[in-house]
Amino acid sequence: QVQPVESGGGLVQAGGSLRLSCAASGRTFSGVTMGWFRQAPGKEREFVAAIRWGPGSTYYADSVKGRFTISKDNAKNTTYLQMNLLKPEDTAVYYCASGRRGRIFSENDYDYWGQGTQVTVSS
Repeated sequence: QVQPVESGGGLVQAGGSLRLSCAASGRTFSGVTMGWFRQAPGKEREFVAAIRWGPGSTYYADSVKGRFTISKDNAKNTTYLQMNLLKPEDTAVYYCASGRRGRIFSENDYDYWGQGTQVTVSS
């Protein structure tokens, strides 16, 4: 299993930046996909971005393309979500998740979840 633990959330003004980190524990990352999801108050959890650990392929929701960047550090077993040009509508609890199913966009494609980290963007 690859258990994620998020960090790096906080309060930022619109137009600002934050970087979230997801440290993952596990014996092997072969075939693992790391994903970021978010859930705003009163809304369902939604896909934000994902990265396939081996090839490093990245995927983004349309709402964050061009503003968010997902990356990984193999040596640290850590995934990052760099969030730029933040908007108030990006306010949510952000979750990191890991999965080995080979699929990307649904929360059902992931097996292990972090506890979440709050991101608040003020206008």
